[in-house]
Amino acid sequence: MIKIISLLLFSTLLFAEYSNCEFKNKNYEDICQKVVKKGVSYDYANRFLLSYFKTKKFDEISYKYLQPKYIKQHSKNEKKANNTLVKFLPKVLKHLEEYKEVYDYTEKKYGVNREIIVAILLKETKLGIIKPKHDAFVVFNTLVMRVKPDTRRNKWLIKMGKTNMVSIISHCYKAGITPNKCNLPSSYAGAVGIPQFMPNSFIYSEGYKTKVANLTKMEDSIVSASKFLHKKAKFSELIDWNVMPDIISIEAAWYEYEFSNDNASFVYAKSKKYKKNYDCFTCDKPELQYLKNYAKKIMRYNNSSNYAVGVMRLAYDAYHASKK
Repeated sequence: MIKIISLLLFSTLLFAEYSNCEFKNKNYEDICQKVVKKGVSYDYANRFLLSYFKTKKFDEISYKYLQPKYIKQHSKNEKKANNTLVKFLPKVLKHLEEYKEVYDYTEKKYGVNREIIVAILLKETKLGIIKPKHDAFVVFNTLVMRVKPDTRRNKWLIKMGKTNMVSIISHCYKAGITPNKCNLPSSYAGAVGIPQFMPNSFIYSEGYKTKVANLTKMEDSIVSASKFLHKKAKFSELIDWNVMPDIISIEAAWYEYEFSNDNASFVYAKSKKYKKNYDCFTCDKPELQYLKNYAKKIMRYNNSSNYAVGVMRLAYDAYHASKK
């Protein structure tokens, strides 16, 4: 009898038609209304937000690692990652040669150095070697459903989760994918594909010689990461590596500075958004302003000083190794 009732309920959901955004959960109402404004049908939005596989399942692992104590640990691990990735330099050079045509195209179109893009793709997924094991929508839904809006950070997490859920629903609707098959493999933080784009950054994705970008393809990932930096960070002029200071020695000095200053930032003296002051490593050093300018652009991709320093170091090494 229970099985029969369950099947009847499932059938009702399957064939029901929806014409509004009425949910018991206010967050779902907000998400539904926003996707409808983007052109998604009421019916599709409701089916998505009522899907067992999307909104009734939770990602305990991602929720755990998005807690503050793990975020701090991740920041510390960034330095180790930077040092470890240097050994991938031969693979980087091989990659640059293999995709030379794509990099030639994207450098000319967007003005972003190939060395910067390959360094980002290496840091994000080791050039596609790391395969995401989470589902992006479930990651963000878990945040929206579990986090209480009792702190500024938590309110930001809920807002971020909702905007990404909106992007995913809109993306799959336009692609003609049914809710239960809208599976976007992601990191525990919800980042998708080789370049690890958050869903709300899909607007920067672009295919190489194709109309629709596929972020699991290397060619599309190269173009998309370049477009992201060009559009969002105003990166439009290639770095002249010959006038760039010695990043290897600067990286070592930065790590010492960060260790001695709990409030250290590689490029910022203050945050207008959070009204917070930082101990800025590059701000009062005229000889580092060229490096600071580009490091700040990298931080539009990932707002971490160690991430930006690591990308600049890898790119710097790649450029000079390619000239030998």
